[in-house]
Amino acid sequence: MLTIDVAELSPAQLQNYMQYAIAPRPICFATTIDKDGNINLSPFSFFNMFSTNPPLCIFSPARRVRDNTTKHTLENVLEVKECVINIVNYPMVQQMSLASTEYAKGVNEFEKSGFTMLPSQLVKPPRVAEAPVQMECIIREVIHLGENPGAGNLILAEVKLIHIKEEILDTDGKIDQAKIDLVARLGGDWYCRVTPENLFKVAKPLTTLGIGVDALPSAVRNSHVLSGNDLGMLGNVEHLPSADEIDAIRDTEPVKEVLDATIGDANNRERELHELAKQWLKEGKVNEALKVVLL
Repeated sequence: MLTIDVAELSPAQLQNYMQYAIAPRPICFATTIDKDGNINLSPFSFFNMFSTNPPLCIFSPARRVRDNTTKHTLENVLEVKECVINIVNYPMVQQMSLASTEYAKGVNEFEKSGFTMLPSQLVKPPRVAEAPVQMECIIREVIHLGENPGAGNLILAEVKLIHIKEEILDTDGKIDQAKIDLVARLGGDWYCRVTPENLFKVAKPLTTLGIGVDALPSAVRNSHVLSGNDLGMLGNVEHLPSADEIDAIRDTEPVKEVLDATIGDANNRERELHELAKQWLKEGKVNEALKVVLL
Protein backbone atom coordinates (compact mmCIF):
# COMPACT_ATOMS: atom_id res chain seq x y z
CA MET A 1 0.00 0.00 0.00
CA LEU A 2 1.27 3.46 -0.94
CA THR A 3 1.49 5.72 2.14
CA ILE A 4 1.87 9.45 1.56
CA ASP A 5 2.75 12.21 3.99
CA VAL A 6 0.58 15.07 2.77
CA ALA A 7 3.15 17.58 3.99
CA GLU A 8 5.46 16.35 1.22
CA LEU A 9 2.95 17.08 -1.56
CA SER A 10 2.25 20.30 -3.38
CA PRO A 11 -1.36 21.56 -3.15
CA ALA A 12 -1.94 20.47 -6.76
CA GLN A 13 -0.65 16.94 -6.10
CA LEU A 14 -2.70 16.60 -2.92
CA GLN A 15 -5.82 17.90 -4.65
CA ASN A 16 -5.37 15.30 -7.39
CA TYR A 17 -5.19 12.39 -4.94
CA MET A 18 -8.12 13.63 -2.87
CA GLN A 19 -10.44 14.41 -5.79
CA TYR A 20 -9.91 10.99 -7.34
CA ALA A 21 -10.40 9.19 -4.01
CA ILE A 22 -13.24 11.22 -2.49
CA ALA A 23 -15.81 10.69 -5.21
CA PRO A 24 -18.41 10.81 -6.62
CA ARG A 25 -19.22 14.30 -5.40
CA PRO A 26 -22.56 16.05 -6.00
CA ILE A 27 -22.42 19.34 -7.86
CA CYS A 28 -23.62 22.67 -6.51
CA PHE A 29 -24.38 24.81 -9.55
CA ALA A 30 -24.53 28.12 -7.70
CA THR A 31 -26.11 31.36 -8.86
CA THR A 32 -24.94 34.46 -7.01
CA ILE A 33 -25.08 38.23 -7.52
CA ASP A 34 -22.90 41.14 -6.42
CA LYS A 35 -24.00 44.47 -4.97
CA ASP A 36 -23.98 46.01 -8.46
CA GLY A 37 -26.30 43.35 -9.88
CA ASN A 38 -23.70 41.32 -11.78
CA ILE A 39 -24.84 37.68 -11.96
CA ASN A 40 -22.44 34.74 -11.63
CA LEU A 41 -23.13 31.06 -12.33
CA SER A 42 -20.51 28.50 -11.33
CA PRO A 43 -20.32 24.80 -10.35
CA PHE A 44 -18.65 23.44 -7.19
CA SER A 45 -18.16 19.80 -6.29
CA PHE A 46 -17.04 20.54 -2.73
CA PHE A 47 -20.71 20.36 -1.78
CA ASN A 48 -23.29 18.44 0.20
CA MET A 49 -26.27 18.69 2.57
CA PHE A 50 -25.43 18.80 6.26
CA SER A 51 -28.70 19.42 8.07
CA THR A 52 -32.43 19.17 7.48
CA ASN A 53 -33.57 21.17 10.50
CA PRO A 54 -32.53 23.81 9.64
CA PRO A 55 -32.19 22.75 5.98
CA LEU A 56 -28.54 23.55 5.35
CA CYS A 57 -26.18 22.91 2.45
CA ILE A 58 -22.48 23.75 2.38
CA PHE A 59 -20.32 24.36 -0.66
CA SER A 60 -16.78 25.60 -0.84
CA PRO A 61 -15.22 27.87 -3.49
CA ALA A 62 -11.59 27.10 -2.68
CA ARG A 63 -8.79 29.57 -3.33
CA ARG A 64 -7.21 28.82 -6.70
CA VAL A 65 -4.22 26.51 -6.35
CA ARG A 66 -2.25 28.10 -9.18
CA ASP A 67 -2.31 31.74 -8.02
CA ASN A 68 -4.17 31.86 -4.67
CA THR A 69 -6.93 34.13 -5.99
CA THR A 70 -10.57 33.87 -4.87
CA LYS A 71 -13.60 33.18 -7.03
CA HIS A 72 -16.41 35.54 -7.97
CA THR A 73 -18.93 33.31 -6.17
CA LEU A 74 -17.17 33.86 -2.85
CA GLU A 75 -16.85 37.58 -3.43
CA ASN A 76 -20.54 37.81 -4.35
CA VAL A 77 -21.94 36.03 -1.30
CA LEU A 78 -19.86 38.25 0.95
CA GLU A 79 -21.66 41.23 -0.64
CA VAL A 80 -25.16 39.76 -1.17
CA LYS A 81 -25.87 36.90 1.22
CA GLU A 82 -28.13 34.92 -1.09
CA CYS A 83 -27.68 32.17 -3.67
CA VAL A 84 -29.53 29.56 -5.66
CA ILE A 85 -28.27 25.98 -5.67
CA ASN A 86 -29.24 24.40 -8.98
CA ILE A 87 -28.93 20.60 -9.16
CA VAL A 88 -27.17 19.29 -12.26
CA ASN A 89 -28.40 16.33 -14.30
CA TYR A 90 -27.04 14.71 -17.44
CA PRO A 91 -28.88 16.89 -20.01
CA MET A 92 -27.10 19.93 -18.47
CA VAL A 93 -23.59 18.62 -17.89
CA GLN A 94 -21.81 20.03 -20.93
CA GLN A 95 -23.30 23.50 -20.53
CA MET A 96 -22.56 23.36 -16.80
CA SER A 97 -18.92 22.60 -17.57
CA LEU A 98 -18.79 25.55 -19.97
CA ALA A 99 -20.11 27.81 -17.20
CA SER A 100 -17.05 26.88 -15.09
CA THR A 101 -14.86 28.84 -17.51
CA GLU A 102 -13.16 31.68 -15.65
CA TYR A 103 -14.74 34.60 -17.44
CA ALA A 104 -13.99 38.13 -16.31
CA LYS A 105 -16.11 39.69 -13.59
CA GLY A 106 -19.32 41.06 -15.04
CA VAL A 107 -19.60 38.39 -17.73
CA ASN A 108 -22.89 36.50 -17.33
CA GLU A 109 -22.27 32.75 -17.50
CA PHE A 110 -25.96 32.20 -18.28
CA GLU A 111 -25.38 33.87 -21.62
CA LYS A 112 -22.05 32.14 -22.27
CA SER A 113 -23.38 28.66 -21.47
CA GLY A 114 -26.81 29.11 -23.03
CA PHE A 115 -28.83 28.50 -19.87
CA THR A 116 -32.13 30.26 -19.22
CA MET A 117 -32.45 32.69 -16.31
CA LEU A 118 -35.58 32.12 -14.26
CA PRO A 119 -36.51 34.76 -11.65
CA SER A 120 -36.36 33.54 -8.07
CA GLN A 121 -39.23 34.18 -5.67
CA LEU A 122 -37.34 35.06 -2.47
CA VAL A 123 -33.74 35.85 -3.42
CA LYS A 124 -32.07 38.13 -5.96
CA PRO A 125 -29.95 35.57 -7.89
CA PRO A 126 -31.93 33.87 -10.69
CA ARG A 127 -32.50 30.15 -11.03
CA VAL A 128 -31.34 27.90 -13.86
CA ALA A 129 -34.58 27.01 -15.63
CA GLU A 130 -33.11 23.78 -17.02
CA ALA A 131 -32.15 22.41 -13.59
CA PRO A 132 -34.44 19.63 -12.30
CA VAL A 133 -34.22 21.02 -8.74
CA GLN A 134 -33.57 24.65 -7.75
CA MET A 135 -33.08 25.72 -4.14
CA GLU A 136 -33.32 29.35 -3.09
CA CYS A 137 -31.00 29.98 -0.15
CA ILE A 138 -29.82 32.65 2.23
CA ILE A 139 -26.19 32.61 3.39
CA ARG A 140 -25.96 32.05 7.12
CA GLU A 141 -22.18 32.12 7.41
CA VAL A 142 -18.94 31.98 5.43
CA ILE A 143 -16.06 30.15 7.12
CA HIS A 144 -12.59 30.84 5.74
CA LEU A 145 -10.31 27.83 6.21
CA GLY A 146 -7.04 29.56 5.35
CA GLU A 147 -5.20 32.03 3.19
CA ASN A 148 -3.02 29.59 1.25
CA PRO A 149 -3.61 28.19 -2.27
CA GLY A 150 -6.32 25.51 -2.18
CA ALA A 151 -7.83 26.71 1.11
CA GLY A 152 -11.58 26.29 1.24
CA ASN A 153 -14.26 28.80 2.10
CA LEU A 154 -17.30 27.07 3.54
CA ILE A 155 -20.52 28.77 2.48
CA LEU A 156 -23.39 27.74 4.78
CA ALA A 157 -26.53 28.12 2.68
CA GLU A 158 -29.93 27.73 4.34
CA VAL A 159 -32.58 26.47 1.94
CA LYS A 160 -35.76 28.55 1.94
CA LEU A 161 -37.60 27.41 -1.20
CA ILE A 162 -37.23 24.27 -3.31
CA HIS A 163 -38.52 24.10 -6.89
CA ILE A 164 -38.80 20.63 -8.45
CA LYS A 165 -39.72 19.73 -12.01
CA GLU A 166 -42.78 17.50 -11.99
CA GLU A 167 -41.39 15.11 -14.60
CA ILE A 168 -38.85 13.74 -12.09
CA LEU A 169 -41.50 12.94 -9.46
CA ASP A 170 -43.06 9.55 -8.80
CA THR A 171 -46.74 8.85 -8.20
CA ASP A 172 -46.34 9.81 -4.52
CA GLY A 173 -44.92 13.22 -5.37
CA LYS A 174 -41.39 12.27 -4.31
CA ILE A 175 -38.25 12.54 -6.43
CA ASP A 176 -37.77 9.37 -8.45
CA GLN A 177 -34.08 8.47 -8.31
CA ALA A 178 -34.32 6.75 -11.68
CA LYS A 179 -35.83 9.80 -13.38
CA ILE A 180 -33.64 12.67 -12.17
CA ASP A 181 -30.58 11.42 -14.15
CA LEU A 182 -27.99 12.95 -11.82
CA VAL A 183 -24.31 13.40 -12.58
CA ALA A 184 -21.41 13.73 -10.15
CA ARG A 185 -17.79 14.79 -10.24
CA LEU A 186 -14.86 12.41 -9.98
CA GLY A 187 -11.16 13.19 -10.39
CA GLY A 188 -9.70 15.21 -13.25
CA ASP A 189 -12.10 15.45 -16.20
CA TRP A 190 -14.12 12.43 -15.05
CA TYR A 191 -17.83 12.44 -14.22
CA CYS A 192 -20.32 9.67 -13.52
CA ARG A 193 -23.99 9.37 -14.40
CA VAL A 194 -26.67 7.86 -12.14
CA THR A 195 -28.77 5.74 -14.50
CA PRO A 196 -31.40 3.09 -13.66
CA GLU A 197 -28.94 0.40 -14.79
CA ASN A 198 -26.40 1.25 -12.08
CA LEU A 199 -28.83 1.94 -9.22
CA PHE A 200 -29.09 -0.53 -6.37
CA LYS A 201 -30.60 -0.58 -2.90
CA VAL A 202 -29.02 -1.52 0.42
CA ALA A 203 -31.38 -2.30 3.29
CA LYS A 204 -30.84 0.16 6.14
CA PRO A 205 -30.81 -1.40 9.63
CA LEU A 206 -32.76 1.48 11.16
CA THR A 207 -35.47 -0.46 12.98
CA THR A 208 -33.75 -3.83 13.04
CA LEU A 209 -30.71 -5.15 14.89
CA GLY A 210 -28.52 -7.29 12.66
CA ILE A 211 -26.82 -10.30 14.20
CA GLY A 212 -23.47 -9.10 12.80
CA VAL A 213 -20.82 -10.93 10.81
CA ASP A 214 -19.24 -12.12 14.06
CA ALA A 215 -22.35 -14.26 14.74
CA LEU A 216 -21.73 -16.30 11.58
CA PRO A 217 -19.75 -19.57 11.80
CA SER A 218 -16.04 -19.25 11.04
CA ALA A 219 -16.42 -21.36 7.88
CA VAL A 220 -18.81 -18.71 6.56
CA ARG A 221 -16.74 -15.73 7.71
CA ASN A 222 -13.62 -17.21 6.08
CA SER A 223 -15.34 -18.40 2.92
CA HIS A 224 -13.31 -18.27 -0.31
CA VAL A 225 -16.56 -17.67 -2.22
CA LEU A 226 -18.49 -15.11 -0.21
CA SER A 227 -17.38 -11.46 -0.44
CA GLY A 228 -17.46 -8.79 2.25
CA ASN A 229 -20.69 -7.49 0.73
CA ASP A 230 -22.18 -11.00 0.96
CA LEU A 231 -21.19 -11.30 4.62
CA GLY A 232 -22.65 -7.85 5.30
CA MET A 233 -26.02 -8.98 3.91
CA LEU A 234 -25.98 -12.18 5.95
CA GLY A 235 -24.99 -10.28 9.09
CA ASN A 236 -27.89 -7.87 8.63
CA VAL A 237 -30.57 -10.47 9.42
CA GLU A 238 -32.21 -10.14 12.82
CA HIS A 239 -31.74 -13.71 14.02
CA LEU A 240 -30.29 -17.03 12.97
CA PRO A 241 -32.78 -19.55 11.53
CA SER A 242 -33.82 -22.49 13.65
CA ALA A 243 -32.42 -25.98 13.12
CA ASP A 244 -35.74 -27.04 11.57
CA GLU A 245 -35.68 -24.10 9.15
CA ILE A 246 -32.13 -24.93 8.13
CA ASP A 247 -32.98 -28.57 7.65
CA ALA A 248 -36.04 -27.72 5.53
CA ILE A 249 -33.89 -25.92 2.94
CA ARG A 250 -32.44 -29.32 2.00
CA ASP A 251 -35.70 -30.18 0.24
CA THR A 252 -35.47 -27.30 -2.25
CA GLU A 253 -34.41 -28.46 -5.70
CA PRO A 254 -31.19 -26.35 -6.07
CA VAL A 255 -29.92 -27.49 -2.68
CA LYS A 256 -30.81 -31.14 -3.32
CA GLU A 257 -28.83 -31.02 -6.56
CA VAL A 258 -25.72 -29.75 -4.76
CA LEU A 259 -26.04 -32.27 -1.93
CA ASP A 260 -26.56 -35.21 -4.29
CA ALA A 261 -23.66 -34.19 -6.51
CA THR A 262 -21.18 -33.79 -3.64
CA ILE A 263 -21.78 -36.90 -1.54
CA GLY A 264 -18.51 -37.74 0.18
CA ASP A 265 -16.82 -34.53 -1.00
CA ALA A 266 -17.06 -32.08 1.91
CA ASN A 267 -14.80 -29.40 0.40
CA ASN A 268 -16.65 -29.15 -2.89
CA ARG A 269 -19.99 -29.35 -1.08
CA GLU A 270 -19.17 -26.29 1.03
CA ARG A 271 -17.88 -24.38 -1.98
CA GLU A 272 -20.93 -25.15 -4.12
CA LEU A 273 -23.34 -24.36 -1.30
CA HIS A 274 -21.59 -21.02 -0.87
CA GLU A 275 -21.83 -20.42 -4.62
CA LEU A 276 -25.56 -21.09 -4.45
CA ALA A 277 -25.90 -18.77 -1.47
CA LYS A 278 -24.00 -16.07 -3.32
CA GLN A 279 -26.39 -16.35 -6.26
CA TRP A 280 -29.39 -16.15 -3.97
CA LEU A 281 -27.94 -13.06 -2.28
CA LYS A 282 -27.73 -11.41 -5.71
CA GLU A 283 -31.43 -12.18 -6.12
CA GLY A 284 -32.24 -10.72 -2.69
CA LYS A 285 -33.02 -14.10 -1.10
CA VAL A 286 -31.05 -13.36 2.06
CA ASN A 287 -32.85 -15.68 4.48
CA GLU A 288 -32.60 -18.61 2.07
CA ALA A 289 -28.91 -17.91 1.50
CA LEU A 290 -28.26 -17.87 5.24
CA LYS A 291 -29.91 -21.26 5.67
CA VAL A 292 -27.79 -22.70 2.86
CA VAL A 293 -24.47 -21.58 4.35
CA LEU A 294 -25.51 -22.93 7.75
CA LEU A 295 -26.19 -26.46 6.46
